[in-house]
Parts: sequence; C-alpha cells; structure tokens
Amino acid sequence: MNHVLSGLAANAALPSELVDRLIAVADADADVAHELAGRKDLRHAQAVALFTRARESGVRLAYMGKLTAADVDPLADPDTALALLDEGRGSPEWARVLVVDPVAWRREKLAACRGLPDDVVETLAADSERDVVVELALWTTAAAAARLADHPHAEVRRAVAANEATPPHVLAALLLTGEGPGASRQSSQESGIESIQVAALRNPATPTEAVVGFADHPATWIRRTLAARPDLPPQVCLRLAADPVPGVRADLAENPTIGEDVIRVLAGDGHRQVRRSLAYHPRVPIDVLIELAATSELGGVRLPRVSAASRAEMEELARSRDPEVRALVAQRRDLPPAIRDALACDPDAKVVKSVAPHRGLTEGRLRAMADRYGVMVLAKVAANPDATPELLEHLARRSPPLHKVLKEIARHRNASADALIACLADRHAKPPAALHPALPPRVMVQLLSDPEPRVAGAAAANPSLPRAVMEDLVARLETPAGASG
Repeated sequence: MNHVLSGLAANAALPSELVDRLIAVADADADVAHELAGRKDLRHAQAVALFTRARESGVRLAYMGKLTAADVDPLADPDTALALLDEGRGSPEWARVLVVDPVAWRREKLAACRGLPDDVVETLAADSERDVVVELALWTTAAAAARLADHPHAEVRRAVAANEATPPHVLAALLLTGEGPGASRQSSQESGIESIQVAALRNPATPTEAVVGFADHPATWIRRTLAARPDLPPQVCLRLAADPVPGVRADLAENPTIGEDVIRVLAGDGHRQVRRSLAYHPRVPIDVLIELAATSELGGVRLPRVSAASRAEMEELARSRDPEVRALVAQRRDLPPAIRDALACDPDAKVVKSVAPHRGLTEGRLRAMADRYGVMVLAKVAANPDATPELLEHLARRSPPLHKVLKEIARHRNASADALIACLADRHAKPPAALHPALPPRVMVQLLSDPEPRVAGAAAANPSLPRAVMEDLVARLETPAGASG
C-alpha cells in the first residue's frame, strides 16, 4: 500500500484534473482506487471512468451514490449490482440473475435486499445454504416470514422472530413454543428455543399481551430481555423491580417505560449497577438523580435527564454541595453564561474538567483553569473550540509534554504553525498534525517521506499541500516502473 498516493487520492483539495489523472492509472494501485471512489466531489463521468479502470471500486462507488443501474452489468460485476440493489437503485431483474450465483455469500447478500420479486424469494427460501435462508427470514416480507416460521431449523425461525415485518400472531407463537403456528411437530427437535424467544422479545412487533407472562421465566437472559421492552405494563415493571438478579433490575432501570413509583423503588436498590443504570433514565426525578450521583460514582458523563433539565433544575444541580452532581451539569454544552462561569471557577477539578470544553469561556478563564489544575484539565482546555492560537501554543510548549494535550491541539482548528510543529514530536499527535491545514507547506513536504505510513499519508491528504507537489506525486504514479533515467 502506497500511503502517500492513497492520502493524495483522498485529499479534499485535489484539483479535478489531477483526479482525472489518478483515475487514468487507478488500476495500478487498488488503495488509490478505493480512496478515489470515496471522494464526495467525484462526478458521474469520473466515477464511470474509475469503475472501468478499477472494477474493485464499484461497490464503494455504488454506496457513494456515484453509479446508476445503467452503468452496471450484473453478470460482469455481480458485487456492484448487489450494492445497487441493497441501496434500492438496482434493476429488479438483476435479482433473477444473482439468485443463481454459485457464490453463496452473494445469494446471502441478495436475500437481505428489499423489494425482491416473489419468484426470487421462493428460490432463496429453498436455498441449500442455511445462511441464505436465515438472511432472507430476517428481512423478507410478512407473507414470506410467516411461511418461514415453520422452517425446520431453529436458526431460521430465530431470524423470523427478529423480523419486524413478521405478523404479530406468528411472533406470539414463536415466543410461546419456538415454532410457527403451522408447525406439525409437537415440540422442537433442536436446541435454541430460548434464543428464538429472546429474538421475539426484542422485536417491538411482538404483542405486549404475549410477553408479559415471561416476567417469571427461569432463564435470566429471558427476563433481562423482557425488562428492556418499552411497552411493559406497570405491574410487570414492579415484578421485575423485585427480580433477584441485579442485571434484570439494571436493564429495567434504563427502560423509559417505568414510572416514578418504580424509579424510586430502584433508587433504593443496594446494587451499584442498578443505581448507575437508573441515572441514565430520561425521566429520573432530579432529587433522585442527585442522590444517585452521590452514591454511584457516575464520573464525567452526559446523562439524558441532565440534558433535558430546565433552567431552574440546572441551577439546583450547579448549587449542589456534591462535586459529583456539579460535574454532571457541567457536561452540558448549552449552559447559561452565569452557570457556566460559576462552574469554571469551581474548587473541584472534576467539575472544571467537565465544563472546560464549553463554548464561550474566555482565554483568561481557560488559562486560569489550566494554571490552577494543571494536568487534570489541560486536555479538556485544549479541546475548547474557542481556545486561541496563543493559548494552544502555550499548552504545546508545556514541559513535560502531555500526549492527550498535544493530540487535542493537533486536531484544533485554531492551532498555529508553531503549536503544530511542537505536536510533531509526539507520535500520537503527529498524524493529525500532519493533516492540519495550518502546518507550513515545507514541513508537509518533509513529512511525505516520514517512516511512519500514517504520517506520510496524512501529509499527502493535507488540503494545504502545494499543487506543484500534488502534480509531482501524480506524475510518479503515471511513470512506468523502471522508466526513470
């Protein structure tokens, strides 16, 4: 793999005429062809030319929306045809060609496509490869799924149970017995009934009345799956809240279905996993959340309930005596200025670390945070979108250097040339620094010869790479091997 040429092929600033020149020799390097196929600015004529030169680029071109059905022959390029069918932009007639393809994985991919002709569906349902039938069962229509529910293999029936198009009465039958309503066997000949039941329990199309009886099922994973369903009646929620297995209660705790009565029951749970899960509930009362933060070691995370908090609730959280609670609200990126600035001056480092990336903080405040708490907050300060070039240079010169800080600086849009050059001394920060458009052109050119392939490739992909250098790199690919001199 030529990382430099691959990086150049992905360079967003590569002129269209140089793209054309790379396309003309794309068959010489599959990686270059792959990167060219992923370019958003590729015109249809260029895509067709690339496809003609490098057939292996067809699938990516199809998924990028660069090819049409008129550009593809399903016999010559079955993989590209499958990609277009998968995108809903292929010809339905192709399915009749591809359904007899000797390669099983192609038939399997065809089985996952929507809108297949009925005769193709019937052929796939009778395929000799079980994986093909399983894939069909997972994505096919209600009528075909109902027929496959009586299939002798449990793996196929499990796929039917996971298919949201499967009729509700069929799902109810699979949930109860592991077999479809038309099965002639009295009981399954195979193991796997619980896996079928889990698939049906996860399927939102399975009727609520069919699932409620599983709250007392002996298998833990059955009860855990049930606990996550968003349509549980209150009495089932209460029963699961008393389940002896913490994992069941933890899954229930995150379920948006549960009401405040169940939430408060779970808030008093003695298991840490349950309390942590409850903190992620989108409607947990603020007083409960405050209690959970104090006892569950949530750390600097963004919680749905905090994201939805009102101004008054944000103020309540920000005034809490517990730094764990203040750190939660500090994670919001839309704080009113008064709350944001108060948290930026917080006496606890974890709170300051959480608020440091917030927009609107002045350079003075960011410097004060960095000076006061040092290594504990520096990476987050460097990640602040309003960090100035001067501040980033100051952080980059810090001794000893910190990997996380330099990596944030290397990715920062405001990073100056001096800050980026400092980042080049760190192996983790070097690749993103090589890609930064503020890097001096002379340094980019030097990095094209870097022994680390990721760095050389990033330099070639840098949109500020001089055009003359781009042209020289393309010319190298155009020159036949051994023709120099």
